[in-house]
Amino acid sequence: MNTTARIEQIWVKRFHRGPMDTVIQATLQIGRGMVGNADQGGRRQLTIISAHRWDLVNKALKKNLHPSARRANILVSNMELQETRGRCIRLGPCRLRILGETRPCEQMDESFVGLQAALDKNWGGGAFAEVLTDGIITVGDRANWEAADGTVT
Repeated sequence: MNTTARIEQIWVKRFHRGPMDTVIQATLQIGRGMVGNADQGGRRQLTIISAHRWDLVNKALKKNLHPSARRANILVSNMELQETRGRCIRLGPCRLRILGETRPCEQMDESFVGLQAALDKNWGGGAFAEVLTDGIITVGDRANWEAADGTVT
């Protein structure tokens, strides 16, 4: 079984409360986030969800909701995000710093009633991050945690 962590999906939200557009690659910009995404700058430049956590949410809901219902920017596989505040992650050529847990809001229940509560445990809503390195990320790129000394784990 291949346990390499990688980017599985990327979504861009062109305007607030707008649809999540699936893209194959996206440009990340230091201090801004994802080029073309409605949420630019600030602390919440990108949102990331774990494929494993999303699977657990679907099991709890007895549903097979598409991960875009979470309205995050990036879905990663084989990587847990719980309790990672302050850690650096590399997505393809880009470095990001996890700044906190993305708390699910009432907009989740607009997608499916009960989704907000199902996402509430164990960082099920994912994490938000700031971009530290400019670059282009692509579906299939590796995802790795960075050790305190800057090496990739």
